[in-house]
Amino acid sequence: MSKKVLMIVTNHDKINEETPTGIWLSEFAEAYNEFKQHGFDVTVASPSGGQSPVDPNSVSDDEPQENLDAKPMLENTTPISSLNAEDFDAVFLPGGHGTMFDFPDNEKLQSMLRETYESKKPLAAVCHGPAALVNVKLSDGQYIVQGKSVNAFTDAEEADTTLDQHMPFLLESKLRERGAHFLSAPNWSEHVETDGNLITGQNPQSTVAVAKEFVRTLQK
Repeated sequence: MSKKVLMIVTNHDKINEETPTGIWLSEFAEAYNEFKQHGFDVTVASPSGGQSPVDPNSVSDDEPQENLDAKPMLENTTPISSLNAEDFDAVFLPGGHGTMFDFPDNEKLQSMLRETYESKKPLAAVCHGPAALVNVKLSDGQYIVQGKSVNAFTDAEEADTTLDQHMPFLLESKLRERGAHFLSAPNWSEHVETDGNLITGQNPQSTVAVAKEFVRTLQK
């Protein structure tokens, strides 16, 4: 039986009227391709279902073909309301600025992540994907990230993008507020943190490393 992996992606398509956003293509595609190479059964879902918009800034003129080949999987995603966490072996959350808007306050998403974590299944998020974690509380009322070693897109990296002023919150700061032990590397360098079955990566440069750690954890 192949492992069943749930990838949850954003539906949010703009930061403001002038600035489109969505998912960061490489964060989805590199992880998706890694999972398919290992024969995993991958379901791509989103808060609302349907299209997950791709941030136009994430698609370069020389975008690897394998990333472009995965892009159609974002055109008709499954709504998470129709899914149950118990039916999957692990959950992976790619980033993109869109996640900052539709991940944090989605109650169905929070319950799925809580159930995944408490079932000791691998739960991974990269870059802005950890925005999904900031409001998740465990059954004992404690924030899921409290006391955990985690990382995510840093406040310094957000300042580099000049989009920090348009964010509903700063991800590093919010994770620290929730009691996380936030560990980071220099801007735009690969960095992964693993704390039990919780795996987090700092930025797009960290996606492949997070995906490989996720695979190792899932295959234990």
